[in-house]
Amino acid sequence: MRIESVGVVGGGAWGTALAQTLRLAGRDVSLWAREPETVAEINDRHVNSAYLPGVALDHGVRATTSLAEIAAQDAVLMVAPAQHVRAMATELQGLMRPGQPLVNCAKGIERSTGKLLSDVLGAMLPDTRRAVLSGPSFATDVARGLPAALTIASPDETLGQLLAERLGYRHFRLYWTDDATGVELGGSVKNVLAIAAGIVEGKGLGSSAHAALVARGFSELRRFGVAMGARPETLMGLSGLGDLVLTCGSPQSRNMSLGRALGQGEKLEDVLGNRRAVTEGVYTAQAVVSLARGKGIEMPIAEAVAGIVEGRVTASDAIAGLLARPFKAEG
Repeated sequence: MRIESVGVVGGGAWGTALAQTLRLAGRDVSLWAREPETVAEINDRHVNSAYLPGVALDHGVRATTSLAEIAAQDAVLMVAPAQHVRAMATELQGLMRPGQPLVNCAKGIERSTGKLLSDVLGAMLPDTRRAVLSGPSFATDVARGLPAALTIASPDETLGQLLAERLGYRHFRLYWTDDATGVELGGSVKNVLAIAAGIVEGKGLGSSAHAALVARGFSELRRFGVAMGARPETLMGLSGLGDLVLTCGSPQSRNMSLGRALGQGEKLEDVLGNRRAVTEGVYTAQAVVSLARGKGIEMPIAEAVAGIVEGRVTASDAIAGLLARPFKAEG
């Protein structure tokens, strides 16, 4: 199998950053965006001012509105928002070739079904060879060529190693694993927990409370992941603990910044209404909670976030509820 060209589905910040990175890795790149104005700006001015302002793009990044052009590449990266992955996969049906590598780069769980995105892609495009890319990475950092390390996961060891070699380069280090479930869950659940971390900051509860929230949040992530079939060592790695620390530790995170705004008293609809980019944790929270309940897994922080974003409880009441929980053994 050769991977000399890559098609990227999604012209937002992360899709554009990955397209830029693939050019630095020496690959031919086609980037799909739905908005004709975004495509024109990338091709004519070599910038994506709506989603990745201030970053000059490599002139070799070619944008298109044609999914057929994307599917014609050697491998395809799915970087659509999580709740749109099924729709995009539907549009790719009949265009992708049997055995073609398809890498999920979206972070989330399908809210309507509770399915992992890899399972959604497997159902819609069953003849593809699938993998997952996730890890601690802000789009702006990656697009500027700053060092980052992520995990590429596929049950097919040969495919995982090939993708790590062909998608990575010196400043974009990829470690491969066969635990696709662990990698995907780490990237999904951390967005929910980052909203909680932002609320703690927005409420001015201090660094000690923030550290406690992250640690207890990781405990929830680990319990949930193992119950879903992930390996503990994967959850301790880049795509689990690494991504959690990054996302909970910087207002550059859309999920943490949203939580901070909620903690400061802003309304959810007002915060989301002022953003073009999707804040995935808002839509993943209830899916995580529903799956956890079905498996008998206790996730009080995720439960609190789901209650807040659904308007069933205020941030202050959710915090009071967490602090009122009985003392117990750590675990």
